[in-house]
Amino acid sequence: MPSMVKILRVLADPSRLRILLLLGSEELSVAELQQILAMGQSTISTHLSQLKQARLVENRRTGKSNLYRLHKTEPSGGLLAGLLAQARQEIPDAAADQAAMRRVLKKRQDKMRAFFDSVAGRLGRDYVPGKSWKGVAEALLRLMQPLVIADLGAGEGDFALLLAERAKKVIAVDNSAKMIEVGRELTRSHGIENVEYRLGDMEEVPIGDGEVDLVFFSQSLHHALHPERAVEEAWRTLTPGGRIVILDLARHRFEEARELYADEWLGFTESELETMLEEAGFTGVQTSVVHKEPETPQFQTLLVVANKHE
Repeated sequence: MPSMVKILRVLADPSRLRILLLLGSEELSVAELQQILAMGQSTISTHLSQLKQARLVENRRTGKSNLYRLHKTEPSGGLLAGLLAQARQEIPDAAADQAAMRRVLKKRQDKMRAFFDSVAGRLGRDYVPGKSWKGVAEALLRLMQPLVIADLGAGEGDFALLLAERAKKVIAVDNSAKMIEVGRELTRSHGIENVEYRLGDMEEVPIGDGEVDLVFFSQSLHHALHPERAVEEAWRTLTPGGRIVILDLARHRFEEARELYADEWLGFTESELETMLEEAGFTGVQTSVVHKEPETPQFQTLLVVANKHE
């Protein structure tokens, strides 16, 4: 730890006090301190080096720059705060420095604003680091009440595992024994205990009447031989007041999907799904296109939500 004599010697320089006053308000780079204080880079760097040695400031790396700030655990025993308060009153340039700093920070904001101005209208179509539908889905799941959920046509269970983070219980149903085996292994490896895999068909679901609060078909209904029967089964398994959610492909003409993905149906129209649900007894049907792929064959995803009346 630096001696108190060394700390006082460092604090005796008015320029270093000006720097400390600025860093007490904001993290700043050497270049920004140059603009504010009208000093050369080498002078600023020398002052910062002495302040760092006295453990009065610290820095963090951000991109190609270092941002400097007051040290979180400065060793002067509270002396610094008192000195800076006094310096703020006695140093003639202190007020002008703060005004100059506000102008520099505005330039930072203007640079950020210019970036968003340049991508306005295409931001959602461009890659944005950290922006993912999985992240959005997990955030929304945190808002959902704990429910018993059926994932029909669950496959390996990726969606079921996501639902399990918030659900009371997830019943994942698939007609492939191999998929069920892989799904069970995934739950074991992740230490998840509230997902139950059941081997069965969407049209004859191994779930009791009124056993679940929510039924999901996530890109699975187009694999059903008789999708209307799968929807009727969903209605049967739901408790009164329960809901059904369907994510599936909108009607398309990509015939190769039958061979490539074992698709039985080339998607559905909104009207077809709405009719299917209403005939099964669901009410309050809402349909919308929620995603359009830019690449050929430009698949579109439909979201359908409906209620089982009380």
